[in-house]
Amino acid sequence: MLDSGCPGHKRRQKEQQRKHRVVNVWSAEGSDVLELGDSDFDRRAAMHDTLLVEFFAPWCGHCQRLAPEYEAAATKLKGTLPLAKVDCTENSETCERFGVNGYPTLKIFRNGEEAGSYDGPRTADGIVSYMKKQAGPSSVTLLSEANLDSFVNSYEASVVGFFSGEDSTQLAEFLKVSSALRDSYRFAHSTDVGTGLKYGVDGECVLLFRPPRLNSKFEDNVVKYTESVSVSSLRTFIRDNVFGLCPHLTTENRDILRGSDLLTAYYNVDYLRNIKGTNYWRNRVMKVATQFQDRGLSFAVADRQEFQDELEEEFGLGSSEGGDIPLVTIRTREGHKYSMQEEFTRDGKSLERFLEDYFAKRLKRYVKSEPVPESNDDPVKVVVADTFDEIVNDPEKDVLVEFYAPWCGHCKNLEPIYKELGEKLSGDPNIVIAKMDATANDVPPNYDVQGFPTIYFTPSGQKDQPLRYEGGREVSDFIAYLKKEATNPLIFDESRDEL
Repeated sequence: MLDSGCPGHKRRQKEQQRKHRVVNVWSAEGSDVLELGDSDFDRRAAMHDTLLVEFFAPWCGHCQRLAPEYEAAATKLKGTLPLAKVDCTENSETCERFGVNGYPTLKIFRNGEEAGSYDGPRTADGIVSYMKKQAGPSSVTLLSEANLDSFVNSYEASVVGFFSGEDSTQLAEFLKVSSALRDSYRFAHSTDVGTGLKYGVDGECVLLFRPPRLNSKFEDNVVKYTESVSVSSLRTFIRDNVFGLCPHLTTENRDILRGSDLLTAYYNVDYLRNIKGTNYWRNRVMKVATQFQDRGLSFAVADRQEFQDELEEEFGLGSSEGGDIPLVTIRTREGHKYSMQEEFTRDGKSLERFLEDYFAKRLKRYVKSEPVPESNDDPVKVVVADTFDEIVNDPEKDVLVEFYAPWCGHCKNLEPIYKELGEKLSGDPNIVIAKMDATANDVPPNYDVQGFPTIYFTPSGQKDQPLRYEGGREVSDFIAYLKKEATNPLIFDESRDEL
């Protein structure tokens, strides 16, 4: 797991010392990224309608990883929309003024004024896609049917409003929506309802056009919104309809799609060079999906190569498995995972059987787990995913469990202290001191582990309500906490002094 970011600019003295020892990855000759500083930021930023600014420190590892992607994005956007950078070790005044307290920080500016934080992807293509939506008006004006056809013939979905004139109150509301959602969707509008005549437009309305590459006989390619336009209702309409029955899952949209229980078919998805071949398997998924679409499960297809590391890490599926045949998995919002063991058949019958077993609760969940230890007699009990219920969820025991990573320096520093704690309480039959390698075992979904070490206390009889430990990291701190939280009075090993 990644750490939360690099330290803030306030440690200027330390930065000044370190920056001279670090190769500045931003100093490439011929860069298309603008360099701004305290002396010229306001003047030069005001020259651009829209500007993306990276606030960075040369020594920051996150910044160094972002640098080539940011440079590539600047080159692709050259002449369309500029990208800029500010070295906070040299220009602390500007960075302080815009509240920069971690690196990298990316912000969008309009005519020199801060418009908001950049919350988009950190890849070159993702930055380009996101920032193109920021350029120009939030909704493109369409003057003809040809303009409409050109706009909706896009790789991404399009939202188009048709209104009776420039003074339409519905148009004013539509423009509010487009301004609020321009980061996520493409908007256009026409003040002549006749522009959309071939799509059945006979009055003011909004049409959602799904991407042409995803057109399918199994669903409508254009969805009509006919309610009175408001930010909340149109936002909901777009969210509920933009992806359709079986969208293309990517690293850019996965967080949105995985907000629901999701079945994904992984294979060679390539909508740039092989649309027909890609849709061959997608259509087979969709044919089956139509039979189950009202049962709370969403569907998607994804490029196997793009997600190969994740398939291996999360599902134990290697690159040699399946060949050209799709691999199918289900991941629920709670983090439960299933994979289809039977080979995907072209008639879709194997997928049908997999889904029938899923809804009948006959499938065995996939859990990534280290082997169960042959012996587990040390003062700190080793927990793996397959023994989590047995040890941590033992209803008769209070359990303090540490989630760690083998490479984590903080975890290594804690190890002798945690071991001493386990030794002091080794004679207490009511409490267990335990640890689990969170990089090699699935962590239950009700434990939020974003960094290492993360420690939880689970009282006996309350295993569905683990308590995150936020106290100190000395033995005395743990003892004080357990004396307060333990179900029963602590019993110490008589051979050791009580703290």
